[in-house]
Amino acid sequence: MTASDSPTTVLKLGGSVITDKDRREALDGPALDRAADAVADALASGEISDLVVVHGGGSFGHHHASEHGVSKTEGSGDARAAVEIHGAMKTLDDFVLARLHDRDVPAVPVHPFSAARRDESAALSLMTEQVETMLGEGFVPVLHGDVVAHACEGVTILSGDEVVTAVAEGIAADCVGFCSTVPGVLDDEDAVIPEIASYDEVARFLGESDATDVTGGMAGKVRALLDLGAPATIFGPDDLRAFLAGETPGTRIDGR
Repeated sequence: MTASDSPTTVLKLGGSVITDKDRREALDGPALDRAADAVADALASGEISDLVVVHGGGSFGHHHASEHGVSKTEGSGDARAAVEIHGAMKTLDDFVLARLHDRDVPAVPVHPFSAARRDESAALSLMTEQVETMLGEGFVPVLHGDVVAHACEGVTILSGDEVVTAVAEGIAADCVGFCSTVPGVLDDEDAVIPEIASYDEVARFLGESDATDVTGGMAGKVRALLDLGAPATIFGPDDLRAFLAGETPGTRIDGR
């Protein structure tokens, strides 16, 4: 828990939600504005107090990572590649921070490149003490997907999804939300599955290949969220306000 012992929420804004992933470094300004409005209104109304925001890379980090052949499993020892990918993510993060500041949200950046690492077995370590301290001081920490130093690999990609789970575990978050381009986890008829308590329940809809997890697909999200010690919700942009108000739109995932 944070210093204030109030409920803590980790919110992920998907890269596809706030950018146009088909165009290089293209921000979806109206979508980001709507998300920032929802966050600001929830904080101002007292619907939510301690909040951590994480955003994906969208058309900013992904294009640079692809050009340099860097992924979650394929690394690079090229310092220029690392700086270009990280720089693109910082640019997107600046847009997110600016939109939040325009609405008087006390957002501050936390760049994972300087706070995380992978060891030789690819196990992730992400320092979260500074996040807890920021929350205790009334700030809204904003993290993002990034490159991270990876032993024997140079740098590899750290996805926004991985950041969410690492932060949520590190600060013992009470609630986790994924704002995605889809309204939830879908079954074979494209209907939203309201609740998931085990992966076996939905494996036939998501597929079970390791490749899906590596690319950060829905299967990987569901597996990771089932292992959290807090309930998580996957929902679409139209349900962001409902989630911040304490409702459970989309798909609730709770493996406890």
